[in-house]
Amino acid sequence: MSIHPTAIVAPGAVIPDSCTIGPYCTIGPEVKLGEACNLVSHVVIDGRTSMGARNIIYPFASVGVAPQDLKYNGEPTETAIGDDNTIRECVTISRGTEKGGGITRVGSGNLLMAYVHIGHDSLVGSHCILANAATLAGHVVIEDYASVGAFSPVHQFCTVGQYAFIGGGTIVTQDVLPFSLTSSRRENKAFGINKVGLSRRGFSQERLNTLQKAFRLLLASKINTSQALEKIRELEGEDAKIVADFIERSQRGVIK
Repeated sequence: MSIHPTAIVAPGAVIPDSCTIGPYCTIGPEVKLGEACNLVSHVVIDGRTSMGARNIIYPFASVGVAPQDLKYNGEPTETAIGDDNTIRECVTISRGTEKGGGITRVGSGNLLMAYVHIGHDSLVGSHCILANAATLAGHVVIEDYASVGAFSPVHQFCTVGQYAFIGGGTIVTQDVLPFSLTSSRRENKAFGINKVGLSRRGFSQERLNTLQKAFRLLLASKINTSQALEKIRELEGEDAKIVADFIERSQRGVIK
C-alpha cells in the first residue's frame, strides 16, 4: 500500500494494499475502497462511502460529503461508486438523505470532468460523461451512456434517458428523451436522435432508422403525443419500446 505521509486515514477505513493515497488526502472511518484505486492528492472521501476497483480521483474532489440539504441532520446515509470511474478536479458527490432513499449511486466507467456536482440521492448509471461543471440537483437519474454537456444544470427529479446527449449550457427542467440530441438555443428542444454518438456505440443502421422514425412521429408530425406513442409502439425493435416506455413513465414531462 502506498499512503503518502501527509495523508490522513481514519481508523476503520478499508484500503486494499493495491491502492495509492496521495498527499494531503483525507479518508473517513467508514470508507471502503476497492482494489487499485488512486487518489492523486487533496482528495476528501467521507461518510459511509463504498467504492469499487480502479477508480482514479483527482485533486480537490470530495466524495460522500454531507448533502447540501437543510433537512439533513447527520443521518447515516450512503454513497456507492462502481469500478473504473475517472473523477476529475473539484468534483463533489453528496451522500443520500433519509427521505430521498438514503443513497447516492454512481455506476462504472464514467468520466466526471472538473467541477461536476452530483447532488444527494442522485443515480448515475454506467459509461456516462458529465462534462465540466455539469450540475445534478438532488434526486436526478442519469441512465447508461448518457452525456451531459458543460455548464448544464439538471433540475431535481429529472431523468436523462440512456444514450442521450445534452448540449453545453442547457438548463434541463424536464426529462430528456433516451437516444436524443437535446440542446438550448432560444429554448430547450430535442433536435432528433444522437446519431453520431449512437453510431460510435455500435448501433446498426437498422436501429438508427427505427429511432429516426420514432422521433419523426414524436417531434415532426402533426399528431399529438398519445397518437405518436401508439404509432411508435407499432415499430419493430426494442429501442422504440424504450422511447415509448420512457415517455409514459415520465413525471415531469419530456423535452420535445
